[in-house]
Amino acid sequence: MKIIVPMAGMGKRMRPHTLTTPKPLIPVAGKPIVQRLVEGLATMCNEKITEVAYIVGRFGEEAEQNLKQIAENLGAKGSIYYQDEPLGTAHAIMCAQESISGPVIVAFADTLFYADFQIDSSKDGVIWVHQIPDPSAFGVVLTNQEGDIVDFIEKPKQFISDLAIIGIYFFNDGDYLKSELKYLLDNDIREGGEYQITTALKNMNLKGKKLSTGKVREWLDCGNKDATVYSNQRVLINSSNDSLVHPTASIENATILQPSFIGEKAIIRNSVIGPYASIGQGSVIDSSIIKNTIVQAHTKLNRLIVEDSMIGNYCEMHGKPENVSIGDYTRTI
Repeated sequence: MKIIVPMAGMGKRMRPHTLTTPKPLIPVAGKPIVQRLVEGLATMCNEKITEVAYIVGRFGEEAEQNLKQIAENLGAKGSIYYQDEPLGTAHAIMCAQESISGPVIVAFADTLFYADFQIDSSKDGVIWVHQIPDPSAFGVVLTNQEGDIVDFIEKPKQFISDLAIIGIYFFNDGDYLKSELKYLLDNDIREGGEYQITTALKNMNLKGKKLSTGKVREWLDCGNKDATVYSNQRVLINSSNDSLVHPTASIENATILQPSFIGEKAIIRNSVIGPYASIGQGSVIDSSIIKNTIVQAHTKLNRLIVEDSMIGNYCEMHGKPENVSIGDYTRTI
């Protein structure tokens, strides 16, 4: 089994954080979003993951090595491909065409999920969906009584279905998927000016391929700051049985309200952390109250009350209560 991860988007809605860190590498409860995604998919597979292929922008050597390490931790090969133009989901996937063969999972790296089933590799394909109250901003599917998909509709203006496509797909024949995507690009078939995977899925349906739905019990979006802070909260709740405080962290006259994550060599002094806080590696929190907030690595916070916030790497903040979204290397003194 191979996992294809398109993740070349610029993450404009997550600025300023994505000015210095690719969105899928932003940590949620102490792990990068993409790592949580890939590890979650691996637990659903009956087959060994042999390769994880990432489609990226020009993220730099360090980010690419981190991505390869995530794959290697699963015993898989990590491959890097580039998408230099935002030409749609089908185009993004085809940037990794050399790796698309055999059974494949395609997973877009701005979403997290919780599900309770194993992938049935005997099916032609599985499209993961989630029931939502307002599906107008998403692609949706229509199904028959057997649960097979009969139609795909992109961003319906009128209610057609509340089963939104969450951006995770399984195909038992990667070569067939590749041929359908190639057909779109070769014949310049676009929707809304872009090459869309839903167009290829419609063509598969018309040719008799049976595509089924896979439902998740929880779908977490990481598209903007507020959504990512909420996702951090939900991941911490779902991880409440895990050890969330690193053994090298120093806790001095402080209270940790669980669930909260405290990273390697973090220092917490005279503070109240949590609930739903994530404090990154090497960060120092002194005389502060931090709640429902992501603090990334090597940041220093002193005499602060911070809630519902997201603070980047190597920041320094002192003495003013805030609800903030602050990028890397920011100082407020």
